[in-house]
Amino acid sequence: MPPRPSLPADDLYARLEISVDASPEVIEVAWRSLLRQHHPDVAGPDGLERAKRINVAHDWLSDPELRARYDHERGLRRSVRDTGGRDPRRDPRREATEPIRSVRRRPLDPTEALARFLDRVATLEPDEIDRLACAEPTPIAFGATIARFLPEDRLAALESMATAVDARLDPAAAARPGVRDAVEGYGTELVLGDFLDELLTEPFRERARERLTRGWQAAVGQPRYGPNGVAVRALIARLAGLDAAGVVALAATAGRAGLDRQPDEPWPPGTSPDDDEALRVSSVLAAGDAAAAIPAGLVDPATLRRAQRSAQRLAHLIVLRHAFAPAAFTSLTRAWRPRFLPDDRPAPRVRHRRGD
Repeated sequence: MPPRPSLPADDLYARLEISVDASPEVIEVAWRSLLRQHHPDVAGPDGLERAKRINVAHDWLSDPELRARYDHERGLRRSVRDTGGRDPRRDPRREATEPIRSVRRRPLDPTEALARFLDRVATLEPDEIDRLACAEPTPIAFGATIARFLPEDRLAALESMATAVDARLDPAAAARPGVRDAVEGYGTELVLGDFLDELLTEPFRERARERLTRGWQAAVGQPRYGPNGVAVRALIARLAGLDAAGVVALAATAGRAGLDRQPDEPWPPGTSPDDDEALRVSSVLAAGDAAAAIPAGLVDPATLRRAQRSAQRLAHLIVLRHAFAPAAFTSLTRAWRPRFLPDDRPAPRVRHRRGD
């Protein structure tokens, strides 16, 4: 067994000019950008020692086990570092077996693609803005790191895009948390895509693309409640028409549905809120709208809150109905049938005897 490498005495994060919460993609961007600056062919003999130190920092921080050991022994906070820099919501065993996707071909005319994007920003619908506000935006640290290592012409193009977005995005929408970040994240991919294609290898390039475009793609061009919007709207209409007895009855379904035993929203096998951002956003909006539809002032606050929680769970299940097996969906929604969720299963066929 080879000996364990000795722990570097200095700050490896400082060597790469990144924060301790840097994602693997940020580490890769910083490493490659700094090497370009300090490579001996560029910086001369004085750059050789700096390049070596940059490579050592990358070797430690790009390896999940070495990074976890370095962070632990230096007493750095563990909220993200326990996973070696990976998103703690992702299963590392699954991530290790995921196929590396090839870099997608970029539009033949990036200028035209950017112009279409900016036109689309100016015509965002209210539902799309609501979805953008719920979507996961590009991490601030990731965007800041990319900007810090850009050449001047790329930085100017990025700033020009941000200015154009500000001129087109409705001010009320821009003021909502997350909306502007999600919009600019997608614009950043359009402006810097070819630059990142050259700078990053897989799987880092695909992960960077996903971080930049995730919010926009989950929101723009998507129906408010996803593929089951008709059923969600029907539920909201039923909830809005409840009287006091109906609200009390809805609150009672929370216990029968097991919300106290299972507070987390169930997801169908093979999908999760981390893997399907569009469905997650649909669920968030449907749950919020369902809770808001219940008339206030008819019952005591505790009963209203319990009814709202029950409505949120039912709305979530309806959003994901197409992804559940029929038997599983029926079982999960049994507590609300038939009063709050009409039984739409076909009636059993009755065979009549001849002569009846």
